[in-house]
This record gives sequence, C-alpha cells and structure tokens, in this order.
Amino acid sequence: MRSRFAAPSARLALAAVAAVAMTATATATATATADSRSSTVRACATKDLTFKVSLKTQAGGYFLVTAKAKSGVTCYLEGVFPSASFGSSADTELSPAEHAVSERVTLSDSTAAYAGINPKTTNDDNGRQFDFIHLSIAGDETNAVTLALPETATVDRPIATNWHTDPADAVPFSD
Repeated sequence: MRSRFAAPSARLALAAVAAVAMTATATATATATADSRSSTVRACATKDLTFKVSLKTQAGGYFLVTAKAKSGVTCYLEGVFPSASFGSSADTELSPAEHAVSERVTLSDSTAAYAGINPKTTNDDNGRQFDFIHLSIAGDETNAVTLALPETATVDRPIATNWHTDPADAVPFSD
C-alpha cells in the first residue's frame, strides 16, 4: 500500500526548491525596493534639451552645437554623434568624425554637451548652401528640431563629432 506522504528524498527535494523560491522572492523584493529609492538617469530625448549653434574658426571653421538639459531634467547622451542633416537629401546627413564611442555625458542644470559639425569636408568648390540644420538625438529622429545657422553653410560630405563634455574635444578634424 502506498503512503500518502512523499518519500524522504522527495520531501527533501521539495523543501530545497521551496527554499530557493523564497530566497529569490525576498531578493527580488529587496532589489525592487532599493531600485524604487534610487534615481536612475534616463537617456535624453530631443525634447529634453535646448540647443545653440555657434560658429568657430579653428580647423578651417565649423559649427559648435551646445546641448543643455531643460529645467528640472536630468538625462544622459551616449557618446555618439548627433543625428542631423542640412536638408532632406541623404547627402546632407552627417557622418561620424570619430571612429569610436566616447564617454556618456550626463546633463542637468548648467552641464552642457558639445558636438562639432564640419559642413564641408571636401577640398573643392562643390556643395549646396543651407541656412538651417535639422538636429535630433540619435534614435529620436522623428522629433528633430530645426536650428538657424549663424551663417550660410556650403555643405558637401558633412561630419560631426560625438557628444563631449569639453568643447575642445568637439573640434571636427577631417582627413
């Protein structure tokens, strides 16, 4: 006749599984409680930032884009170049001036991020002229902003640096 109770080895295995489940539940609860108290910084969206474009003369001339978080916003920019174009044609879209990802830049209050844009990397008289640039954070292209340039730019194979915390690191040197 069979016993209603499980064999000792089955009871031991069942107890071990129950202990693991209880430990996992307690750990998950503790982690969730700790996470709810921490302030996790999220990635910036284009709408989280204000942008300013200024003209710089070093390296043959370029545009310096300064991005700052809006009041009450804390977010980060990945160390990649901004998504931008001077017009709607694919040949006016920015290409990377740097071949590696830079450090992440966290923005809040007065902290700024800088990216340099060289609108013309060719050494000839080719190019088209533009007075505006369409700019967004990479991955948020549907929310691009249109910024007036400080002066008309001749555009031919434009490049941009990654976002940096120091404007001196945002000088776009072309080959």
